[in-house]
Amino acid sequence: MTDTADDKPLWDRTAAQLAAGIRDKSFSATEVATSFLERVDATNPALNALVDLRPEEALAQAAAADSAVAAGEELPPLHGVPVSTKINTSLRGYASSHGVTAWAGAVASQDAACVAALRDAGANFVGRSNSPAFAVRWFTANDLHGKTLNPWNSAHTPGGSSGGAAAAVAAGMVPIAQGNDIGGSVRFPAYCCGAVGLRPTMGLVSGSEPRGAEEFDSPLSFQTMAVHGPLGWTVDDVRRGLYAMVTPDLADPVGLPMRPPLGEPGPVKVALVRDAGLAKPHPAVNAALDDAARWLAEAGHDVEEVELPLLGEAARLWSLLLYEELRTMLPEIERFGDDAVRVSLTSSFAAAAQMWGERPTLDAYIKGYARRGTLISRLQRYLGEDRVLMTPVSAEPPFEQDADLAGDDRVRELLAAQWPMQAVPVLGFPAISVPTGITDGLPSGVQLIGGRFREDALLGVAADIEARAARTRPPLARTHTG
Repeated sequence: MTDTADDKPLWDRTAAQLAAGIRDKSFSATEVATSFLERVDATNPALNALVDLRPEEALAQAAAADSAVAAGEELPPLHGVPVSTKINTSLRGYASSHGVTAWAGAVASQDAACVAALRDAGANFVGRSNSPAFAVRWFTANDLHGKTLNPWNSAHTPGGSSGGAAAAVAAGMVPIAQGNDIGGSVRFPAYCCGAVGLRPTMGLVSGSEPRGAEEFDSPLSFQTMAVHGPLGWTVDDVRRGLYAMVTPDLADPVGLPMRPPLGEPGPVKVALVRDAGLAKPHPAVNAALDDAARWLAEAGHDVEEVELPLLGEAARLWSLLLYEELRTMLPEIERFGDDAVRVSLTSSFAAAAQMWGERPTLDAYIKGYARRGTLISRLQRYLGEDRVLMTPVSAEPPFEQDADLAGDDRVRELLAAQWPMQAVPVLGFPAISVPTGITDGLPSGVQLIGGRFREDALLGVAADIEARAARTRPPLARTHTG
């Protein structure tokens, strides 16, 4: 996708185009904010992707950005670019509600570290993106803000838990959205809505909440698996979002004082893994993998189909480690959660019990973490410096809406289908979901997994897929011109 789009409305331009235009005074930050706010007005009522909207604040931020341009100040990379933040991440002056009605008044006094980094980069915060209560579903609905719809087909999920972020990006409400991911919550919504979503290497983007926030002894799986990451309409938007969000922060228990390489490497080896032994890929999923493999070969990459059982083993470990630690949060979820999250988690625990028993032993849990380290070492050695994995995002197309409320059998299928989403957090490697087109009216796509801190390789390979994939805005978005 080129950076020349003079014929496009401002809301349909990339972050790079917007920042450059504001910088060279082709248009103002106020004009950009107005275009995106009009786009929100035109599309959000049908989707409910963004909540807690305050247009006057976005316009005030834009006016300040224009004053900085007029004064000849040095401008940060996302100066005046609209960005959304998720309702479970602190943005000063806004509630960190987590989609929980009882927490609707939990207003943050300061930004989370990754939000502060976006603010320092010049982002204009135009809205908060919806998520499920407690961010523990692959579907986006809660009693506080309601249900978010997929802009392609309202009968299917927009993904979760960053479903509002993905729907907003796809509809053109923002070019970049902040999300977070412990089991696919950035990558799966991007897949469902036809956007791009990146889960960075563990520790690269700080997970720290602001000083003074109520302390919460986060379970070990949250400390070692949950990350913040960007969603965007293009690979370059995601690249710019990532570089803005990177926050060397030693207050984060796994934070690292480093930044990822900024270059774009040449051709790499691509190992295609269709099936990790948990769920056979749907024909539409296989077709997306075939298309992406062909395109990458055309781009000069060495593509080889392989079997890699350790990915299936890592996915199974996710169901042990995460769900056993979620048990410690069940009293709070039971007290404050909505009916949907309770029903979903009950079926999820039942599905995990099929693999690990009703109550796994402490010995199994300890050995699970020990095995995790072995799998990380094995995968890093396999990837080396010049190999990227390509997998499905999910073994199924975007799920039917609220499929996790359909009973234990369906949830068992969902859990198996999401093996590519689960394996990555356990291992801590970076991964990106990139669209490949539209199949039967729903987005299709693939996941790329790279070696630790090789976001540059992932972004380069993803750009080669994007350059060959047909892209269009979704129907619910294209019914409005904004």
